[in-house]
Amino acid sequence: MKLHMESCSNQKEVKQLGLCAPERMKRFRRHGQESQRERIKQELYGFNKTVEHGFPHQPSALGFSPSLQLLAIGTRSGAIKLYGGPGVEFMGLHDENAAVTQVHFLPHQVELVTLLDDNSLHMWTLRAHHGVSELLEIGRFTLTGPPGAPPSVTRVTAVLAHSSGDLLLLGTEGGHVFIVKVPGFRELEERNISLEKVTNGVPEDYGGRRSLEHVESLQENPVNPRQVLIGYGRGLMVIWDLDSQSAVTHIPATQQLESVWWTEDGGHVLSSHSDGSYCRWKVAGDDPQSEQEKSEVPYGEDPQKVNTMPPFLFLSGGMPRASYGDRHCISVIHSKTHVALDFTSRIIDFFVIRDGPYHTGEPSALVVLVEEELVVIDLQTEGWPVIQTPYLVPLHCSAITCSHHVSAIPLKLWERVLSAGALQNTHYSKKPWPMTGGQNLAPDPPQRDLLLTGHEDGTVRFWDASGVCLYPMYKLSTAGVFLTDSDPNDNLNQGTEGEWPPFRKVGCFDPYSDDPRLGIQKIHLCKYSGYLTVAGTAGQILVLELNDEAAEQTVEATVADLLQGQEGFRWKGHTRLEVREEPVTFPPGFQPFALVQCQPPAVVTALTLHSEWKLVTFGTSHGFGLYDYQQKNNVLVRCTLNPSDQLAMEGPLSRVKSIKKSLRQSFRRIRRSRVSLRKHHVNNAAKLQQANARLEAELAEMELAPVQRKIEPRSPDDSFTGLVRTLYFADTFISDSSHNTPSLWAGTNGGSVFAYQLRLPPVERRGEDPVTAHPAKEIQLMHRAPVVGILVLDGHGSPLPEPLEVAHDLARSPDMQGSHSLLVISEEQFKVFTLPKVSAKMKLKLTAIDGSRVRRVGVAWFGSTRTDDYGESGLTVLTNQGDLHVVSLPGVKLQVQYPCIRREDVSGIASCVFTKHGQGFYLISPSEFERFSLSARCVVEPRSLVEVSSETPSTTLPRALPDGASVEPVLQEIQKSLEVDQTVLCRDSFVCVCYRTFLENGTSALAGGNVLSN
Repeated sequence: MKLHMESCSNQKEVKQLGLCAPERMKRFRRHGQESQRERIKQELYGFNKTVEHGFPHQPSALGFSPSLQLLAIGTRSGAIKLYGGPGVEFMGLHDENAAVTQVHFLPHQVELVTLLDDNSLHMWTLRAHHGVSELLEIGRFTLTGPPGAPPSVTRVTAVLAHSSGDLLLLGTEGGHVFIVKVPGFRELEERNISLEKVTNGVPEDYGGRRSLEHVESLQENPVNPRQVLIGYGRGLMVIWDLDSQSAVTHIPATQQLESVWWTEDGGHVLSSHSDGSYCRWKVAGDDPQSEQEKSEVPYGEDPQKVNTMPPFLFLSGGMPRASYGDRHCISVIHSKTHVALDFTSRIIDFFVIRDGPYHTGEPSALVVLVEEELVVIDLQTEGWPVIQTPYLVPLHCSAITCSHHVSAIPLKLWERVLSAGALQNTHYSKKPWPMTGGQNLAPDPPQRDLLLTGHEDGTVRFWDASGVCLYPMYKLSTAGVFLTDSDPNDNLNQGTEGEWPPFRKVGCFDPYSDDPRLGIQKIHLCKYSGYLTVAGTAGQILVLELNDEAAEQTVEATVADLLQGQEGFRWKGHTRLEVREEPVTFPPGFQPFALVQCQPPAVVTALTLHSEWKLVTFGTSHGFGLYDYQQKNNVLVRCTLNPSDQLAMEGPLSRVKSIKKSLRQSFRRIRRSRVSLRKHHVNNAAKLQQANARLEAELAEMELAPVQRKIEPRSPDDSFTGLVRTLYFADTFISDSSHNTPSLWAGTNGGSVFAYQLRLPPVERRGEDPVTAHPAKEIQLMHRAPVVGILVLDGHGSPLPEPLEVAHDLARSPDMQGSHSLLVISEEQFKVFTLPKVSAKMKLKLTAIDGSRVRRVGVAWFGSTRTDDYGESGLTVLTNQGDLHVVSLPGVKLQVQYPCIRREDVSGIASCVFTKHGQGFYLISPSEFERFSLSARCVVEPRSLVEVSSETPSTTLPRALPDGASVEPVLQEIQKSLEVDQTVLCRDSFVCVCYRTFLENGTSALAGGNVLSN
């Protein structure tokens, strides 16, 4: 003993001196292993938010550059987004939380200016970096008035980006025009156009001389860039010469001004007014006062705006509010054709794209931004059809209710879906997308991916999610199976013959659902067999098969009674949907052939398809069932309701609230707290000693284990404990360790796991002999936390492959020699059990560590960036805090953690869907998906390059310096652009684009729907 103690003492001394070699080697070895693992993690994982799919939420401004062929959209949240050809996308975000009110590109440059509603101006540029362009903010500016001046003096209401490319003209609420040199935002005070200068030259007989109001519009003379047209809100328009700094012509309109447009020859000005009229004024010549040539009121006495683009005429707004106050219209007139395009939401802005190498030819497309979508009209095809958009598609044309992602789609299925979708798009124009700016440098997608979205109106939309653009492929409607209030023969796109105005509905945004019970809640697609199952709000489960031909058939419903005759439960929610008894003709695509109707008709909360076994399993808040869609009968129905689950009988659409139950529970909690309080005072000294002892024990264990929170078990009396959260098929060892059999696993909101052994007849007898299900296992988690995921790992610790994946040689066969493991994922922890004994093996706590709970979980494969031969399987996890985790398999260890979504964004967290290759999508607004990646190898993001075209035509215009000009003149060599970068951006109401004959021959505007000649 003495020798042993001396040895230990000496070892301790040596260790303190740092001379203990075994200990040092042990530490070195551990450090080396950890550093190697960290290097592998860097090669496997990396978090990036890559691209936003869909339509910008709450757009507020529109801009377009003909020279760059780029479209810009500003939003109320301060975002600025640029789009060119498909795949060319850029996004910027202002630091200020203010709405973008105007966007203007500088002519023939890669810079643009944004105006925010806080009156600040911002300069952005597309700067090349490592071979790709980036959108960067390079300056900001706010007008400052003289001391003591009211804010209206510098409140910007109109912006003109001069064709010289280095001047901005800023019209203000106070009627002044400020001239600013860009890109440095230097105000040229000696060039400013004050209201006093303008009013001094106004004719004496003009009634609005003393009150011109704000600057409504600024327009440059297309043939003489020295002249600028200033339009005031009161109606007065002034042509101002920038060289002489004096007014050349006054246009004395008396009605409230809505818009101004200068014709291409510079000889006429068109103005539109609040009384629904637009006027043509002759401004060519030396007459200081212009004369009105024509004044027309096409529809009625309501505000409108006007714009000319030979040989078309466009009118925005102008509809009588009393009769058409709910219409959002742009009228297009060409020769004797007159159509009032009726959009689905309020018009934000629009512009016209022109043909020709310098974009000065005939108008080819009308691009209209409305609040909920972007619509592009083909002006060169008869009937003026809509051009389908490759991006900015309104995902929320009907509200999104669920999502489902399928990776690596086989080419055959992909082509069949595309073919079915092409038959639905025959009404679209065959013209290519007219905006072609930038170069898409992103590599081709390595695989074909589908994103399926379920919608409130009962539709399922298929999207090509392989690359940067989320492109629509096909739309499936389930409403035809059921009896609803809608009439399938209704055609909202056609107006009544002879109707005036001649309305034509355009756009696909339609947020109204004929029946909320049609809403899709769950989707599951088998990419190998072409089978699809969808489930809805009223307990309906449809099984569909892809068919290349139209078919007429009747869909019969099989009822699944999930209550199983239990007494004391009465459904208070919505009724089931009535199925059409007569045959229904289904177009090519996915066609329903089987229907299961749950009773009670509650929302379907879980859905899984196994196409190899021809089975589909479904769950609601009342229980789960198993359906054989080959024989079209129920195999299993299991009720999971507890006696306390009365709230599960309410239904999501029921207005009945269980007030009595809520009060009862509140009183029970109060009584429990009082009882515990009384017990606390008993034997206080003993309790104190026990608490001190526990505290010492916890302090002693602090260095051995991480700090964990104490998680109280959930009460079995909590509502919705029987709600089925997850369903899973597995071919594994469930009865003994020598025979693997098909099985079904179900997890509930109350922490219960039910396992059933399935007996499938031989293939040759599959159509005759029944499938049977027998109870095999039942697990109750200690804390009763909701089970959100179930997974079986094979002998190698790998997740079991998908149905038919091995048969198509796309995955190796699972290892059936070693023992399998069951991974149960609850909201609070990940727990591994052995099979078939179901004994606890290991676990990873989540809630006890940081208080978060699992909301979404998926299985993903993470490939290494260093070599293609290495990769790891892992769980992708999203918590209620908005954090993303990767958990390793089979070791169940936390690998990385990244913040992703704000914890307050409950809808965003609930909408998240993971892919099989470490990516994900979640809704950042009702109309936009944010795409993110957890994989260092698999990243889909825009890579684009935008360069200024060297073929831009320009002419240098010399000019004499006026007296008193500074050494650095304000207007040095202004370029005359034959490509007019002043494409009309009509805000709010009415724009008019005229015919060349309108200008040359004096053709008048419409009267009674016809174009009349003088």
